[in-house]
Amino acid sequence: MSPPIPAPVVPVFDGHNDMVLNLAGAGSARQELWLQGTGAGHLDLPRMQSHGFAGGFFAVYIPSPETADAVDFQALMDNPPYDLPLPDLIDHHAAQPVAVAMLGQLLWMERAAAGAFRWCRTAGEIRAALAGGVVAGVIHFEGAEPIGPDLDALHLFHAMGLRSVGPVWSRPTIFGHGVPFRFPSGPDTGPGLTDLGRALVRECNALRIMIDLSHLNEAGFWDVAKLSDAPLVATHSNAHAVTPSSRNLTDGQLQAIGETGGMVGLNFATVFLREDGRQSAEMTLDPVKRHIDHLLRLTGEDHVGLGSDYDGATTPKDIGGVEGLPVLIAAMRDMGLGEPLIAKIAHGNWLRLLERTWGA
Repeated sequence: MSPPIPAPVVPVFDGHNDMVLNLAGAGSARQELWLQGTGAGHLDLPRMQSHGFAGGFFAVYIPSPETADAVDFQALMDNPPYDLPLPDLIDHHAAQPVAVAMLGQLLWMERAAAGAFRWCRTAGEIRAALAGGVVAGVIHFEGAEPIGPDLDALHLFHAMGLRSVGPVWSRPTIFGHGVPFRFPSGPDTGPGLTDLGRALVRECNALRIMIDLSHLNEAGFWDVAKLSDAPLVATHSNAHAVTPSSRNLTDGQLQAIGETGGMVGLNFATVFLREDGRQSAEMTLDPVKRHIDHLLRLTGEDHVGLGSDYDGATTPKDIGGVEGLPVLIAAMRDMGLGEPLIAKIAHGNWLRLLERTWGA
């Protein structure tokens, strides 16, 4: 009997991860974390290379200051219902030095990888990296705190390689309001963009910087939809109809994303996948399949991708870290999705979206 033919390895381009924050907290251990494949986080370069992680958006995120009365968010999120308090706004004076330090981490990642990892500024550079077996990285701001009200810093960071900006990470900014971490809840949780937020959208359009809607509340989402001339994108969000979390998108939002030629990236976080809203990793992949099916039906097969939230969330036990990407691909095959559609979801849709948003 002939041996079974192995399933093809499908390259994955990821809409969102928090590895840079992980590296920033590792101190002198960052070399080990990035280059030695120890499995200490969800991502590292050797496991990316071994398991099909071809590239993705790497978030620069500004942590809120710790307080003496810190809430045990992990415990609360494993016992719904919950409504977690949001931290206070952080101004650009406090945020900019943190962002610059994290951008230094990004440059170090490329240097330390000795040709195996490359920061990309255009869709053509991403395609060239993938063709050459080089992992492609794109700089994303998860929250626009490092950008001041005059927007001058946006131009500086764009020149440094910034190609994607979320106006908020859940806590408020001078640009708008995010959704709280609340279950059960819809995303209609408060006012939308500020006047500065509208100016930010216009300037991002002018620079062809992608605007990420994943943490923005529903009013802000529709404000961007009215203003922006670019496809609507939520890099790491799921379907509210399957899991009623404030962070997930309504059917109307998903339809709008598809109608503008945009993208939604499936988030691997258990709290946005499980229908009971719990954080526990003890779950099957059935909810993952239900989210994929719903996203495909509402947006269309050209507008769904992956947005793992690796190193920023608890993931299902069968996915875990980057080594679980082949498991996820196998689950899509189990759904009956053909190889052309799987390739679209894994990387093709993201690359075409970036060509539409940035230009070739």
